[in-house]
Formats: sequence, C-alpha cells, structure tokens
Amino acid sequence: MGAQRVHSDGDDAVMRDLRQQVRTTPPLQAGEQERLLARIALGDRASQDRLVATNLAMVIRMAEARRERGLSVSDLVLEGSLGFLEAMNTFVQSKSADFIAFAERKVGDQMDTAIASEAAAVRDAELLVAAATDYERTELLLARVLRRAPMEAEIAEKLEWTVERTRYVAQVVAEARRRHDEELLAFIDPEALDPEAFDDAVDG
Repeated sequence: MGAQRVHSDGDDAVMRDLRQQVRTTPPLQAGEQERLLARIALGDRASQDRLVATNLAMVIRMAEARRERGLSVSDLVLEGSLGFLEAMNTFVQSKSADFIAFAERKVGDQMDTAIASEAAAVRDAELLVAAATDYERTELLLARVLRRAPMEAEIAEKLEWTVERTRYVAQVVAEARRRHDEELLAFIDPEALDPEAFDDAVDG
C-alpha cells in the first residue's frame, strides 16, 4: 500500500467502506489460518488477500484505540495494514507460536512509529516556521539599521545562529516568498518596526 494520507472529508467514507468489508467477509474456518500462512510463505497472493480481509477488524480496532494522536483512523488503518503485511511475510521465519499476537505486535509497532513520525514532522514544521519568521524580521530590521541588505554572516550573528542554519532558513524564506506563501510567513510591515526595540530585544 502507498503512504498517501486520507484527510477530513474522505476519512469517514473510507472507514464506512472498510467496515462494510469487515461485515461482508466470511470468517476463517477451523485450520484455515494455518493453511493460509503456509501458502503465504510460498508467495500465494490470494491467501494474503484472504488473511488481510479476515483480520481487517483487528486493524481497525487498534487504529481506533489510537485516534486523536495526530493521525486519522483511516491513516492508522493504512499503517496498520503495512504492519500486518510484514507480520504475514515474516511469521513463519519468526518461529512464533501465535500468529494473532505476532500480528498485533507488528501492527501496533507500525502505527506507533507512524504517530511518532507525524509528531516529529509537526514539531519540525513549527520550529521551521518560527525560525523563518525570526529570519524575516531580523533581515528587515538589519536592513533599516544598516541602510543596506544585510549579509548572511550579519544575520547569523544577530540571531546567534550558525551560518549553515542561517543559509538553510534563508532558502526556506526565499522559497516562501517565491510562492507567496502567507501561511509560512505572516505579513510584516517594515515601517512598523522599531530598530531600537529590536536591538534591545536581541541583545538583552
């Protein structure tokens, strides 16, 4: 499965379809799981599809237990399905005795990793937006104080950043300006800035 996320409007529809699949999928018969796993170990795709379908309810249950943690339930089902595929493909080699317990562990690990990655991405984005805003403000204020465009090293010194960090954020700001991305950088009026207050705030 791909990693494309499902958001807001489509999420409820996706979950309705998945729950309908659960309701219409015949349950496993006695001994069927073992036969499916044996065929899956030989690469049988139809057996994979059957085992995935009969365990979709478990994946949904685990996804719903992790709702409100940064990803939609349908996104978590997607991630959990990837974990379930890994469980199917590695169970025989794992020598584990209980497939369901093994699969639940793989599904949970995949979901938790995705949640952690999403949280880290959000934190990184928030930090980058803050850094870009600081860069923009500092660049404008230094330009007023110096009466010329500030050099990269001057901006870095004022912000107490490394030159490498300053250069990277400058690239982000330049790209945001190119795209007129008002969500990344709030509009700043240079005429409303006070150079003396700026010096006090940065040096203080």
